[in-house]
Amino acid sequence: MQYHLNLFGMNNNQSFLIRWLKSLGPGLITAALVFGPSKLTITSKLGASYGYSLLWVVILAIFFMAVFVSMSTRIGVATNQSLLASVRQKWGKSASVAMGIGVFLVTTSFQAGNSVGIGIAAAGMFNTAPEIWIIVFNALGISLLFFRSFYKVLEGVMILLIFVKLFSFFTTLFYAKPDVVEVTKGFVIPSIPEGSHGLIIAFIASCFSIVGALYQSYLIQERIRINPELRTAKNDSITGIILLGFMCAIVIICAAAVLHPKGIAVNSANDMAKALEPIFGKHAAIVFLIGLFGAAFSSLIGNASVGGTLLGDALGLGSNFSSKSVRYLVAGVMVIGASIAIRFGKLPLELIVFAQSVTILIVPFIGTAMYFVGNDEKIMGEKVNSPMVKFFGGLGLLIIFGLAIINCKELINNPLFK
Repeated sequence: MQYHLNLFGMNNNQSFLIRWLKSLGPGLITAALVFGPSKLTITSKLGASYGYSLLWVVILAIFFMAVFVSMSTRIGVATNQSLLASVRQKWGKSASVAMGIGVFLVTTSFQAGNSVGIGIAAAGMFNTAPEIWIIVFNALGISLLFFRSFYKVLEGVMILLIFVKLFSFFTTLFYAKPDVVEVTKGFVIPSIPEGSHGLIIAFIASCFSIVGALYQSYLIQERIRINPELRTAKNDSITGIILLGFMCAIVIICAAAVLHPKGIAVNSANDMAKALEPIFGKHAAIVFLIGLFGAAFSSLIGNASVGGTLLGDALGLGSNFSSKSVRYLVAGVMVIGASIAIRFGKLPLELIVFAQSVTILIVPFIGTAMYFVGNDEKIMGEKVNSPMVKFFGGLGLLIIFGLAIINCKELINNPLFK
């Protein structure tokens, strides 16, 4: 009898573990698409330039990202309509169309950087030209759209790429042998070294990704559309965001341990891979390039999915992955990004400035819309924002508007505007 009771308990534990693992999908997709080549570059620069001293910034950015991702998750569960539909209900069609088109323009503008990243990573591993890999992996990304259940394929690919990145960065961390005491100080003793303001702002703006948080509600609703019973099940969005923080922190620690003491500058993620080679050998550099590949490919697919889905929703063409129009729009983002990457070999400065301009306008509006939809009891019911979420969400909005003002000033001072 006791044997059967233990066996029953063990099965219950296994069942709970399986349910929990299945609940991680949307959060892991968000983490995978946010941690792209630009994030890898910024985190590498943080560690190489300022050592362990800015690790506390990871906790700050991840905390506010978790607040808005959990808010977006509850919006997705609480309503039977998309977030843009809720925006349309509260503020009219023009507001939802502006949000959808704005997100599409931002994701399309930055897509070339993801294509460049994947080309550089694969070229570095196989000593070939990057252009062929840009074509190959964009074609692979587009081919995934033709699977009947694109969401399940996307979830599986993104989870795989998360583990690829974690393997790469943990292996690099093993080679790096960081100073544990200094790592601890970096997390618990906030400091702002001279000249670090720009990188801090860039990191918070990219890690505290309102567009990524917004997309979480669509991922949750797609998951529920496939299996309606999941509306009442646990949806763990926080674990994925914690993993995002782990990846950011590990890259900073590796750069701080290896590159900072030698004064090696890093201007791109590929620079860090090259810098590791003479120190640890070609194998360590290849391992890091695998991480760069994972970051680029996950962001390439995820970023395109965000742009295509939001534009499709804004134009009334559908908001789920079963819509052919949405899939064509997602493919369009990939094609445009790949074409720019092959033509210019990088993300042109003019396109970066354009994307920043749209971002300054659209991100504060998205954050505000999410916040007020989450606070609306008529829409949210029992899943309305709690007083604590309202407080920290309000602080997050202040950060978003502050970053927008800073970026606006930098944009005005850009030579292209003079």
